[in-house]
Amino acid sequence: MKKAIFLDIDGTLVNDKLIIPESAKLAVQKAKENGHLVFICTGRPKSLISPDILEVGFDGIIGSAGGYIEMDQEVLLHVNVKKEDVKHVVDFFNHHGIEFNLESNIGIFTGKNGNTRMRSILEQLHKADPNSKIDLEKGFESIFDTIIESEDLLRDDINKISFFGSKLPLERIKEEFESKFTVIPSTVAAFGENCGEISILGVNKATGIEKIINHLNIKKEDTFGYGDSWNDLEMIEFVHYGIAMGNANEAVKKIANDVTDTHDDDGIYNSFKKYGLI
Repeated sequence: MKKAIFLDIDGTLVNDKLIIPESAKLAVQKAKENGHLVFICTGRPKSLISPDILEVGFDGIIGSAGGYIEMDQEVLLHVNVKKEDVKHVVDFFNHHGIEFNLESNIGIFTGKNGNTRMRSILEQLHKADPNSKIDLEKGFESIFDTIIESEDLLRDDINKISFFGSKLPLERIKEEFESKFTVIPSTVAAFGENCGEISILGVNKATGIEKIINHLNIKKEDTFGYGDSWNDLEMIEFVHYGIAMGNANEAVKKIANDVTDTHDDDGIYNSFKKYGLI
């Protein structure tokens, strides 16, 4: 029976160096050979889904935490943050000295310090693990390529917003935007503490999955989802088999049907094998 499998990227398909373990690539390819459909289901916008990820050969993309859906080069859904709501976020973050990225399908729009900030993150990771310099630079290369430093940040093509370096409690930011947005802690470990993601209220990975399976007439009982962090919670709860990675945070593990190994310990491959997908 054909199954639909949905894979988060950061912390699930890729490790902390943003590299895909070979076992994960093999698992996806073997599952497809067995007639199953495998989709990316990520908080990243399409512009941040690098060629090495796409080359694995997925059947479609759920990007921007459910805000963008593409299959067979057909766009099934694309929702953007209203321009006046972008202004609200930009004004609030600038007022409080919070750095942020406006994520779109053509690039990541930042203020004048965007590239400097990302390179400082990379440098900190180099210092923490000097032996991984080559892998880290390879993993971050696609991010640097998408950063667009701009003075005009009031755009109508923004899918989602990420922020970091906040001195405000996350609850204060949630309170500011609760009528329009969902605010969660960041899913990218490299961004460190006091980071988060802002997405359109009512749009999440579960709503994206539901649209895909309805489009393909696939039953919910034939769905699998793999994730590790806050923006995976709705996905893990929605699919029939919600699998947390071994490196997932406790909130995800608590609601998951099962917990597999970490990304670097062949977690995806081992789980696919356990459930007869390969």
